[in-house]
Amino acid sequence: MKIRIIGGGPAGLYFAALMKRENPAHDVVVFERGPRDATWGFGVVFSDRALEFLRADDEAMYQLLMPLMETWPDLTIVHNDTPVPIAGNGFAAIGRLEFLSRLYAHAESLGVKIEFDSEVAALDHPALAGAELIVGADGAFSSVRNEMSEQFGTETDLRTNRFIWYGTSKAFDSLSLTFRETEHGVFCAHHYRYSPAMSTFLVEVTDATWQRAGFADMSEEDTIRRCEQVFANELGGAQILSNKSCWRQFPAVTNRHWSVGNVVLLGDALRTAHFSIGSGTRLAMEDAIALWKALRDSGGLPEALTLFQERRLPPMRKILDAATASIRWYERMDETICLAPLDFAYSYMTRTGRVDHSEMMRRDPKLAAAWEHRHPEIFGDSY
Repeated sequence: MKIRIIGGGPAGLYFAALMKRENPAHDVVVFERGPRDATWGFGVVFSDRALEFLRADDEAMYQLLMPLMETWPDLTIVHNDTPVPIAGNGFAAIGRLEFLSRLYAHAESLGVKIEFDSEVAALDHPALAGAELIVGADGAFSSVRNEMSEQFGTETDLRTNRFIWYGTSKAFDSLSLTFRETEHGVFCAHHYRYSPAMSTFLVEVTDATWQRAGFADMSEEDTIRRCEQVFANELGGAQILSNKSCWRQFPAVTNRHWSVGNVVLLGDALRTAHFSIGSGTRLAMEDAIALWKALRDSGGLPEALTLFQERRLPPMRKILDAATASIRWYERMDETICLAPLDFAYSYMTRTGRVDHSEMMRRDPKLAAAWEHRHPEIFGDSY
């Protein structure tokens, strides 16, 4: 099969590798618009069981990537100056460039051709001529999807909160979410280490806080200084580092149809999941696995693309529902910050509806018991 993939992120690269592993005779080319050694962002995080989802289908990939991961068992919610550690929430992280470099090397070792610095922005591009399958894996602002948005049934909801993706040389002990009240509103930092010497440091604010703080007219340097001032306690003298970092709003993207003719979407081009649930890269790789299996299990391309959506949609919908609930919680953080630290942390943990009190008891019995003690009106007054 002649396969052309637009976008060299986790979805496109991993699908290319799986198809070449399945049949070395497949003609697979990935077009990546950026250079080989450049990427936006800093680290990517995996929640829950990290890369365990790979083991059944690709033990070799699991063994390749897991030794590179920074892992930790707990989560910390910081309410102003009060940390609330929460047990039973394992996470793992890796530098985005390190992750992609390993995927590049793995795909190329299987015979995948990767064309870097190659902008393929239209489906009539000569490089796609004769392709039996075209994969749009070119991110949240996909040119493939946008060219056929009506056929795909694309819906994009640009959420109101603003965020900016930074890094720092301080290596944090756990994935932490620091919420700090300022004169302009609440600032939230999502921070976690992705190597022994580096951490992601993502700053998020509501649109109202962003406007009041004057970020719209602030230089890059002044923006960094302002964020360093707000989170001085957390940074401990370390600097915030930029990698073409700019304020963004999260685009919540969905598509009614995942394929049109011989064109199919994967990863963020297909749908986006808010970074607060730590599932974006995992979803992209699971998309690749699901499409590979659908092609393997089907008699032809139309049947395979139908099967891909039928199989993948139900588990994905659960994650997207959780992501939507999480987005809405962050959009209300200026109101929720009035809660006491323990209640605030409990609100965070139960924000998506996927974690109830019994699950909190399983994950962190001490915290759940402390919350029960604070709320005898719910659990009785025996405490």
